[in-house]
Amino acid sequence: MLENLRFYPEEEGAGVDEKGNKVKPSAESIAKFRQQLTSLGEVYINDAFGTAHRAHSSMTGIDLPIRAAGYLMKKEIDYFGKALESPERPLLGKFYL
Repeated sequence: MLENLRFYPEEEGAGVDEKGNKVKPSAESIAKFRQQLTSLGEVYINDAFGTAHRAHSSMTGIDLPIRAAGYLMKKEIDYFGKALESPERPLLGKFYL
């Protein structure tokens, strides 16, 4: 398990220093950060549906040959699929007068 990577400017491509000033990491430091993350494992499993769309280093920068979605991700996709393909009616809920 890793610490919260959002505190590293290389994770999101920008950040703030200890004084609150905006900082933008260099391409080299982002590449090094991504290599360090990649070196921690042999398989990448993303189980965070809420962050899967983000272009953060921990989502898109890990370069492993085996990448997969986890069970929680599958569960979210199944729920969305059901809502889109065969929603229960009424879709927005029941209204009572």
